[in-house]
This record gives sequence, C-alpha cells and structure tokens, in this order.
Amino acid sequence: MHSKIVIVGGGAGGLELACKLGRKLGAQAVTLVDSRLFHIWKPSLHEVAAGTLDVHQEGLSYQMLAHDNGFTFVYGPLLALDAAQRRLTVGAIYSGDSADHARREEVLPERQVGFDSLVLAVGSTSNYFGVPGAAEHTISLNATEDAERFRLTLLKLLTQAELQKDTRPEAGVDIVIIGGGATGVELAAELREASGVYATYGFRRLQAERDVRITLLEGAPRILAPLPEKVSSAALELLRQRAVKVVTGTRVTAIAADAVTAGEVVYPAQIVVWAAGIKAPDFLKALGLPTVKSGQVEVGGNLAVAGCDHIFALGDCAACTGPDGKLVPPRAQAAHQQADYLFDTFMRQHAGKPPPARPYVYRDYGSLVSFGQTTSVGSLMGSLKGLSWFVDGFVARMMYVSLHLLHHRAVLGTVRTGVLALARFLIKRSTPLVKLH
Repeated sequence: MHSKIVIVGGGAGGLELACKLGRKLGAQAVTLVDSRLFHIWKPSLHEVAAGTLDVHQEGLSYQMLAHDNGFTFVYGPLLALDAAQRRLTVGAIYSGDSADHARREEVLPERQVGFDSLVLAVGSTSNYFGVPGAAEHTISLNATEDAERFRLTLLKLLTQAELQKDTRPEAGVDIVIIGGGATGVELAAELREASGVYATYGFRRLQAERDVRITLLEGAPRILAPLPEKVSSAALELLRQRAVKVVTGTRVTAIAADAVTAGEVVYPAQIVVWAAGIKAPDFLKALGLPTVKSGQVEVGGNLAVAGCDHIFALGDCAACTGPDGKLVPPRAQAAHQQADYLFDTFMRQHAGKPPPARPYVYRDYGSLVSFGQTTSVGSLMGSLKGLSWFVDGFVARMMYVSLHLLHHRAVLGTVRTGVLALARFLIKRSTPLVKLH
C-alpha cells in the first residue's frame, strides 16, 4: 500500500496529528502505524497501575478512531525503513503470546507501506543507565501491559500478605519507586490512595499505611527537580502526609529480586518501579537516520530529519534544539505543540503553499502533578518570561483532569468526549473504586 503521509506511533502527538489530518485529507492520504490495537493517554498509566483506572474502559480502539476520523490504521511494529525508496516494513502479527514461535499462528503478514512523507512519533522507553539488575527486576510504566503487570503483581502480593497475617503479623507489601519525577511521584500518591481502598474490598487485615510500605528514591537533592521549588516542597509534604518514605540525594547501585541497594543502604522490595529516566527506543538507531547520544532522531527547526526533508519526528523520540540551544524537553505538551506545527506544515503542502516561515518553538505552559483522585499541585506559566503561578488542591485537580479531556476532544470531538466523560462518571458510581480482577 501507499499513503501520502504515514505516521508511526499512536501516542498523544502521533494520534492527534493522524486525526486532524485524516479529517481534512481522508483515509487514502493518511495512515497511522502502531504495534498496539488500543490507545491510552500515557500520563494516566500510573492510575492503571494502581487499579484506580480500568484500561479496558479507558482504552480507545485505533480502528474505531481511524473510521471516525478518516485515516487508515495499520497494525504492526516498524521493522525497517528505506528512506531513499520511501518505504517502510511493518512486522507480522501473531495470535497468542506463546514463547514457542512454532506454535504461534500468523494473523497478519509482514507488509510494505510506501509514503511521500513520514512522521516518527514512537515515544520513549526506560533508560536504566547501566544499573545492575534494573532491566531484569523492575517494572517501567512505558505501556499499558507494564501498568497491568504491576497491578496484577500488587493484587497477588496483597492477597499473600492478607493470608499470612495469622502467622506473620508484619506481613505486607514493600514497594520501591526509583525516580522522583512526575511519574514516580504520581504513582506513589495514587498507590497510597488505592491501598486504602483495597483494604476495604476484602483485605481487611491490612492497614494501608502500615502494611503497604512505599519508598521513593531520588538522586537529585529534591523531588520534581525541573519544577519550581515551591511545587517540589508541596509535593514532598503531600507524600509525607500519605506515609510515603522519600529519600533524596541517593543513587541506586544495584537491584535484586527482593531488594534495592543505594550505596550502603538496602531497601526490601517486592515490587520495584523504574521511573528514573527515559531514552528513545533502540530500534531508531537501526533505521539509518541521524541520531544523537540519547538515541533520539536529530531534527531541525521544521521537525524534518537532518538530510531527509520528507521524514519528520515529533515527541520524545525527536531531538529538537530550540533557539536557546537547549533540547525541547520530552513532555506531553511538546508533542501536542509539534503535532500542531506539522499539521500546519502538511496542510500548507496540500494547498501548494510554502512551509511555515518560522521554526517550531517550544512554549512551556507549566506542569501539574496528580496526587490521587482529589488533589494536584503544579505551576502555570504566564505570558511574561519567568512569571509563574503556584496552584494546588481542587482547582489544580480540575485543571489536571481537563488536560485529559482536551486530548480526548482532539481525537473524539467535543460531543463524544462529553458523553464519554459522563458515562465514566456514572460507571464509577456502580463499580468498585479499584479494579479487583
């Protein structure tokens, strides 16, 4: 098959770009390639891991979105790229998840997809920085299957601790989260809130703050280091109120199946979450495109790959240098902005107009960090350089929720987003507050 514009990666930026272009240009012109069948907003994965969000209700079918927004969806992983011939190879899809390849049945064969323009929006993966045992003994919230694996492991450990209380009064669950950025902090807060809810659904011998022991380790002097100090201090206080042990200025040196070592201190751990850094997916280096040390694809101010004016990259996988000489940070708002920039680029191209005269410039609108289902903290950036406002509590929580709704609006439209939000509100009133199966 051949498509004018092929987008690889159905994350927030890639999917929004596909939807906007599809509604304007149609399915013959726009194709989205992804290795999964369902889309979920990545900032909500910590809720999936804690069990407070059901991925089977939250996930949006790419095939449904393709039908509704007028683009073509191709299911499969990107295997290879021929930049000169403007062709990429999409891998085969097999039934089941058996490790025995001989017993797997091929559902979709390997395919070739031609393109006039290509956009890489494949996101990021965990960077373990060579820490021994990190890859083998930790869970990283990169995708829905990681969050589900964490949730099911937590349920198993809670059940075991509940059954052991008669013979081992100290039985509980030790959780260590490595990394005090937004992902680690949000997961710690969500887990504390969820652990109290689990205790009311059959785990009655467990006391959440005593028996679900959560430790957050951060190498920097404070958590949420990129954010204003006032936000970091407020977040630290909220975590302490929730009986989350926070250790800053510490470096993890080794991870085993049952413990995390940081210098001379050993922390017992039955579940370890790695949230200490990201990098571009390794397969990008094999595509023959210029990459930087982090593995990101090198792009110019117009988001085109260096030396390939028909190939673009956006989001976490793109190394884009701003006017200040700094790389654009790997944040969701950057991916949204870059998707809008490329939408304008392609629409100009379709109309026979020159590309945008100005390069893409990242604009920081601030950051919000979720602390469970009732509160958030963060900072909002003003139009004047260096001006920001601290926000917290219910107002910040509503602003945080609105970000999710704005993303849904971009891919579903206003009416369907409103209906979906109402439906989920009603479903929460008739189902457990956490997913128990």
